[in-house]
Amino acid sequence: MLNTKKEEFGKLLEIVYELRQKCPWDQKQTWESLRPLTIEETYELTDAIIDKDYAEIKKELGDVLLHVLFYAMFGEEEKRFDIGEICKSLREKLIRRHPHIYGDTVADDAEAVKKNWEHIKLAEGSKSVLKGVPKSLPSMIKAARLQEKASSVGFDWEKPDDVWNKVIEELGELKEVHEQGDSQKTEEEFGDLIFSLINYARFINVNPDNALERTNQKFIYRFQYLEEQVKKQGKELKDLTLAEMDVYWDEAKKSR
Repeated sequence: MLNTKKEEFGKLLEIVYELRQKCPWDQKQTWESLRPLTIEETYELTDAIIDKDYAEIKKELGDVLLHVLFYAMFGEEEKRFDIGEICKSLREKLIRRHPHIYGDTVADDAEAVKKNWEHIKLAEGSKSVLKGVPKSLPSMIKAARLQEKASSVGFDWEKPDDVWNKVIEELGELKEVHEQGDSQKTEEEFGDLIFSLINYARFINVNPDNALERTNQKFIYRFQYLEEQVKKQGKELKDLTLAEMDVYWDEAKKSR
């Protein structure tokens, strides 16, 4: 089975190299031109994961892998690295950062593994636990990753109730500065409130980004249901009162 996978990977590499040599579009690609497409492909993969569309997940994983191979080719063409060096570097890092598997370190659960990982990164010369969080990550995901990394070295709340009390505190501060009419401070406090809620999500084992996206999808379904029902009546949304809209909205809630 492993040999079959290696064979398929080799065949794929041959195709990618051939396309780079012969296809006008593939020949034109650079680090910079491919970057926005990589971001798009990654989001398409996350959409498929949210939808649990496994056929689409397989397809999108292929697209992301293609981009990885392209970047490897760019590195090879510039004599910086190649796909073999990438695989070797990753293999060595995985062994180095899993001493509970390849060494004498004990890690009985996933949380211990995460903490070991961060400590090893610091020992390898990383200047900050937070350094590995990309600047361009969407803000909600970035906040969650920052909190996870800080937690891995002991900077964390002790229990969920403490975090919830912080949420309530931040909500009160937001209300206070908004009532004072301070728009800049209101934005700051709103950010603090969201950050606290994301922290609370971590304590109750909820992925905040997944949760918000599911709510987005739920809202889209219900609003489009509302639009469809109003259209069937030969009317437009602007002709309905909010109470009339709520009738259709409640119907949509019952169906999903």
